[in-house]
Parts: sequence; structure tokens; C-alpha cells
Amino acid sequence: MTEGATQPGLGTPKRAPKLPPRWFVRTVWMLHRGLYAASGGRLGSNQATETRAGTLRLRTVGRRTGEERHVMLFYIYDGDDFVTMAMNGWASPEPAWWLNLQANPDAWVDLKEATIPVTGRAATPEERARLWPRLAAVARQLDDYAALRSRETAIVLLEPRVDA
Repeated sequence: MTEGATQPGLGTPKRAPKLPPRWFVRTVWMLHRGLYAASGGRLGSNQATETRAGTLRLRTVGRRTGEERHVMLFYIYDGDDFVTMAMNGWASPEPAWWLNLQANPDAWVDLKEATIPVTGRAATPEERARLWPRLAAVARQLDDYAALRSRETAIVLLEPRVDA
């Protein structure tokens, strides 16, 4: 939503949310990953509940390097699946972890209590329509931030898999 746009259902102008500078976002991400790694997962991760999103560490394989990559993501549950968004701090480019998952969908979710092998995929249009309101319930101003991107923000399902 742009400056001066109106909020649906209301006639009052609504300001577009302001994003922090990119250097700040990247610094916070690096500190979060470092805190998680240094504490062995005891700090920097929390469990999702019905009313609150959780935080997980996703480990993917780099599509160019073949090396393991780590990223901290917020998530909600949908049954046994972990649900997150490929948002890259609301910048327009797709996040590297999502590009890695598209190239190699097999990944791992690290939680405080367990490491879970998962397969990542984009939500179908039906799943997206069902999950977006659930994500919006735990992520303030989700629609406003998503409107800042030049492309649709992918909803990503991380489905637990049984490794043979």
C-alpha cells in the first residue's frame, strides 16, 4: 500500500510501513544466527503456538556452492508442516535460501529439541488462500509489508520427510 492509500473498509489514509536500512536487517540476521550457533540452539529459537509464530533454523544446500547454508526463519505450524514466507526482509529479490530450496528441496529444520529432515515447496493457490490469513494473524502489518515487494511473496511449506 502506498502513501495516502486507504485501509480497506476505512476512509482514512494509511501510511506505508517503513523498513529499517538493509545493513541493519542483515546485522540482526547475522547476530541471530550467531547467538543460535554459539548457544547450541538454546537461545535464538522458540516454539510456535496457536497465537505466536516460532523461530527455526533452516539448513539448505547452496545451489551454486553445494555447501550447507543456515538461515533463521519465523514459522507457524500447519498440521505437521512448518509454514514460512520467502520474504528477504521485504526486499524485492527472492531470498537465497528459497532459491536453494527450489534447486534442492531437501533441507533440515533445527529446533531446540530436534533436527527434522524436510522437503520444501511453494504453497498451492488453495493453500496460500488458507494460510495467508493465519500468517497475518501472527505477523503485524503483513499485507502492508507484502505490498512493498514487486513480486508475490511465496508461502513455503517445509514438510517433514522420512530419510531412508
